[in-house]
Amino acid sequence: MSGRTEVQVRPGTEADLDALTDLYNHYVRETAVTFDTVEFTRADRRPWLLSHPEDGPYRLKVATDPDSRRVLGYATSSPHRPKAAYATSVETSVYLAPDATGRGIGTLLYSALFAALAKEDVHRAYAGIALPNEASTRLHTRFGFRHLGTFGEVGRKFGRYWDVAWYEKELKGR
Repeated sequence: MSGRTEVQVRPGTEADLDALTDLYNHYVRETAVTFDTVEFTRADRRPWLLSHPEDGPYRLKVATDPDSRRVLGYATSSPHRPKAAYATSVETSVYLAPDATGRGIGTLLYSALFAALAKEDVHRAYAGIALPNEASTRLHTRFGFRHLGTFGEVGRKFGRYWDVAWYEKELKGR
């Protein structure tokens, strides 16, 4: 893949919190990729980070540049819904630094995330994609997600309504 960057993919740690918060806040400020509308502080984001341990179904994988150690992106699996019967379903997402897109980093992150989830009792993964987002749609399709449907004009941000396409991936689980 041309322009591919050598990266290290590893579990996220508390040392990554500032970089992860800054990266996510870019998407809050600049895009409709997330429907959060107010930026997070480090303290706001800490419980999110701590809810993604190194093991279990809720993971955080971070991609860094091996030379500068700069965070280039991250992928997560999080609870799909809060009720107990949903425990074997996760929602996944990937966020990349704006200058790290198109270099295969999302693919590396999802590869590491799904390899970790293969050892867990997880049956399904879901992803919501605010439209339009061709890169995210391609990434999810490449990883075996299938389109379930689209919620029309489900969120309002930047003075307009946005559609969200929902995708599902079957996982083996235990």
